[in-house]
Amino acid sequence: MTRTVLPRDVTATPTDVTTTPRDVTTTPRRKVLISGASIAGPALAYWLARHGFAVTVVEKASALRGGGYPIDVRGTALEVVRRMGILPQLREAHIDLRRLTFLGADGDEIASIDPHTVTGGVAGHDIEVRRGDLTDALYAAVRDDVEFMFDDSIDTLDQSSGHGVDVTFRGGGSRTFDMVIGADGVHSRTREFLFGPEEQFHRYLGYCFAGFTMRNTFGLFDELMMWNTPGRAAALYAVGGDDVHAFLNFAQPGPPYEAFRDPQAQRDLVTDAFADAGWEVPGMLAALHDADDLFFDAVSQIRMPRWSSGRVALVGDAAYAPSFLTGQGSSLALVGAYMLAGSLAGRDHGAGFAAYEHSTRGFVTANQDLVGKGDAALFPTTARALEQRNAMLRRLSAESAPSPATAASSASGRPAHSALTLPEFPGS
Repeated sequence: MTRTVLPRDVTATPTDVTTTPRDVTTTPRRKVLISGASIAGPALAYWLARHGFAVTVVEKASALRGGGYPIDVRGTALEVVRRMGILPQLREAHIDLRRLTFLGADGDEIASIDPHTVTGGVAGHDIEVRRGDLTDALYAAVRDDVEFMFDDSIDTLDQSSGHGVDVTFRGGGSRTFDMVIGADGVHSRTREFLFGPEEQFHRYLGYCFAGFTMRNTFGLFDELMMWNTPGRAAALYAVGGDDVHAFLNFAQPGPPYEAFRDPQAQRDLVTDAFADAGWEVPGMLAALHDADDLFFDAVSQIRMPRWSSGRVALVGDAAYAPSFLTGQGSSLALVGAYMLAGSLAGRDHGAGFAAYEHSTRGFVTANQDLVGKGDAALFPTTARALEQRNAMLRRLSAESAPSPATAASSASGRPAHSALTLPEFPGS
């Protein structure tokens, strides 16, 4: 286990705590444990520290995970990162994707379009960055104010004392916290501790996918090429450098729970799904078997009737994963972290968790509802649906018209990703 950076002694330098609504020189700071150091976890840690909490983040990986597939930050989430002071850094890291090209089964071009007409993003305003660039920026913003415990995880949670949450760690030792927050992703162990098996909250959308990097021998630069046949898609996403992000997506009757923790089973499942595929897929499958950064999962959402129990709550994908089909996973994590921390400021855990859910659930639901179940627009499962999609892409290419994703709105009439106006919490 690696520990990094203990919290500052805020009683020694009063200027450090002008943003907290309480007098921390006389009132003990409430202690919060966050499980997960990807996006929601460090973002929540930042805002909780600003509100005067003593924060510890535990992460099962031995270090921050760099690299990763490009992700979007848009709508309300842009205001969150602006208030954190990291927006200029993220704009510097922005990937200016020039072209999105769709290919047929034989590799011939179907259409080449402006990426924003499909993603619903706003050119010159929204941000797309490598996942590692966002996690690095979040960690740099918070590392001097909280304690990080890498290469460790929660082993047990016990709220029975009524005075806090007693936590034992896999690496040994135990501590008591006023609250624990699960920011540990779609397959959250914190959620399992609280509410039981994942299956009851897992809304499967009909696909599985694998992502990894491979050598860019294709001459691609700041562009994405996607090959499709019914129920299968293969994409190469080049964002500079010598590598390209490879992506394989395929229809699957049900979620392969048994493969989620078995990398070899994941490779076998993907290889079988694409065994007879053309274009560049055979080379992608060869690279898949040698990849050391394989990320495999089901395309799914997490939908829960409540996000907390006692002194423990969930944030980000652990509570409300929207699936990559919405392009809103990172943005929901950032917004949810801000809303949770602000809702807890000046409130006890029960009132704070209730306020967080009341103020945030509508925004979450609007973004999750951007996709229905099955047959996502970009990944048709039948020949007829694929031809209809291709016809739509050809029209978009000719007309530069906005896609259905661009027009998708919440009940307020605003785009779903901008449907929440951030409140000004004390200390934010």
